[in-house]
Amino acid sequence: MTVPLYVRYIASAAGLFLVIIDCISLVGTLIVPRPVGGRLMLWVDRLVHLGFQLLTAPVRNYHRRDRILAAEAATLLVCQLLCWLFVAYVGFGLLLWPFVSGGVTLSFDTAGPAFWFIGDSSVSGAGERAIQYAAALIGLVTVTLQIAYLPTLYSAFNRRETDVALLNARAGVPSWGPELLARTHYALGSGTSTIDTLPDLYDQWERWAADIAESHTTYLPLVRFRSPKPLSSWVTALLAVLDSAAMYLALSPESAPTVAARLCLRGGFQCFNEVARAMGLTVPDMPDPSQGISLTYQEFLEGIATLEKVNFPIERQPADAWPDFVGWRVNYEPAAYQVAKAVDAVPALWSGPRRHPQKPIPPIRPRA
Repeated sequence: MTVPLYVRYIASAAGLFLVIIDCISLVGTLIVPRPVGGRLMLWVDRLVHLGFQLLTAPVRNYHRRDRILAAEAATLLVCQLLCWLFVAYVGFGLLLWPFVSGGVTLSFDTAGPAFWFIGDSSVSGAGERAIQYAAALIGLVTVTLQIAYLPTLYSAFNRRETDVALLNARAGVPSWGPELLARTHYALGSGTSTIDTLPDLYDQWERWAADIAESHTTYLPLVRFRSPKPLSSWVTALLAVLDSAAMYLALSPESAPTVAARLCLRGGFQCFNEVARAMGLTVPDMPDPSQGISLTYQEFLEGIATLEKVNFPIERQPADAWPDFVGWRVNYEPAAYQVAKAVDAVPALWSGPRRHPQKPIPPIRPRA
């Protein structure tokens, strides 16, 4: 059956569209320093994540599930590369169709070699050869950019995990806001409180949150990179810092580092919101204080009990501090819970539900 020439030209136009979409996604993802890669890589992320969800669906033990999910980021990177190459291959195959005398199969056979070497001696005609050269160039650039992309990813990952590892000594593993305040005041039993170091910590994590918001929205696979240790997570670490700042402001407004804590809270909930939107999750543009928070008052009291064990300086009664704590937490809780659930972060205290119901894991305290 002979396909009319006008049908071939329509297919060729569709192929050109695919090539343009592929180039926009490639350049937007790997070169432009902002999240402008389009929907293509978001779909790849969702498909890969869906595959790992199905793979881990029968796995109830978190440590086993974490070992499986550790391969998700690497799988996503490989699938990104294969997707770019496949879309370009289909696009150039259709683009070549009007220029070859055979059917569409011959067109794809002609386009295929261009991804592995420049041109093909069997082709003829300026248009056909120009398309092959373009295909060869895009194939080469795609592989080269993906390779060059990896050091940037792992640099951002190492930068993220350094601060998370440092926080583990302060906030426990997995991290928890009240534990951070208690340990900082207790100061390893030295008898001298170190809560005066919290302003510097909040300044550091304000910068950290800004870095995460920029890097994890620009390079979305970073969201899927898991911490080297199963009970550690960048999501629960940031959540612990924000909870500590909110508790400190609510319980001890006179002694709390107001400016540093408020700036850290603002940077933190902006980070969670931006990352959640980049992942395609639905988060409210403006928090609604009337909706309250998922954390219960009883859980809040349990956190205060942890502080009281080390005689943390508390200036207000829990009932008086609770509305202020809710007012802070309502800003970041929805987005934080959604991100934690989406990446299956360690089920730490005060970190929301997971796809697999599991009792929250309290911080593991050192023996000495």
